[in-house]
Amino acid sequence: MRIVVIGGSGHIGTFLVPRLVRAGHEVVNVSRGQRAGYVNDPAWDQVRHVAADRVAEDLDGTFADRVVDLQPDVVVDLICFTLESATALVHQLRGNTGHLLSCGSIWRHGPSLRLPVTEENGAPAIGEYGIAKGQIARLLKEETASGGLATTTLHPGHIVGPGWHPVGPLGNFDPTVWQKLSAGEPIDVPGIGAELMHHVHADDVAQGFEAAINHRDAAAGEDFSVVAPTALNVRGYVQIAASWFGQTVELRTVSWEEFRSTSADDVAQTSWEHLSRSHYVSIDKARRLIDYAPRYEPDAAILESVRWLIDHGQLEVANPLTV
Repeated sequence: MRIVVIGGSGHIGTFLVPRLVRAGHEVVNVSRGQRAGYVNDPAWDQVRHVAADRVAEDLDGTFADRVVDLQPDVVVDLICFTLESATALVHQLRGNTGHLLSCGSIWRHGPSLRLPVTEENGAPAIGEYGIAKGQIARLLKEETASGGLATTTLHPGHIVGPGWHPVGPLGNFDPTVWQKLSAGEPIDVPGIGAELMHHVHADDVAQGFEAAINHRDAAAGEDFSVVAPTALNVRGYVQIAASWFGQTVELRTVSWEEFRSTSADDVAQTSWEHLSRSHYVSIDKARRLIDYAPRYEPDAAILESVRWLIDHGQLEVANPLTV
């Protein structure tokens, strides 16, 4: 099949595009630049690259036509962030392609009320990003239910993998936490340390998309959470991460007011956005309907990211990894 991947040069596409090539598909990567993914793979040599600025072309109404002109059998949309953009693409693809798959987010669920969070029991989304992802998922489900285009949405957790910084133990991207962990210094933890984060390796997300393509009939009209088999809470994440450097650390519980007073505003807000949601998400539906089978536990996925950053001089730590 000819599969068009929109935004295929990013985190998920790094692994999805080579997977699709190796499965024998003709792959077209539509992205702003000509760069391949974060990980070198000879499969990229077989990929056709089409440069496009989606934001600009959505504004002038030409992006959806560009995708249709590529005559795809399947479209995988990894960078849809607004209901308007999704609506335009669905309208043009209807009758012109066999399957549209879109990347959502577990943030389409608000702060958890019941655990694990399933596709059906999640709280209403909060924040512009999560609300938009929820709107897109509903649009696509309704499109298929009404007899239109076959669609599927997949909702990853906090994506990690080689080439970028993971969401850290305090729910933000501040690299200083890794320096403290590697040195065995105390860590100030906002809240009580039981708040949850649900990571997923980018290759496991890619596997989920490939599985949904392969199980089109089961996936049509459905939405799936694609995360690691388990989730980490703050205190577990801190203790596990410190052990990678041969360290044990003291967790000092502080109030959110104290945490904000000693952190940059954007860092503290990012922590709040992650930890206040406290997500632990079920993958039972994806396992049952499309045979989703993630390979990485969250700590193994995060360790791979941290090791890559250290090895490539992008993360300074006080002591080397011991694992």
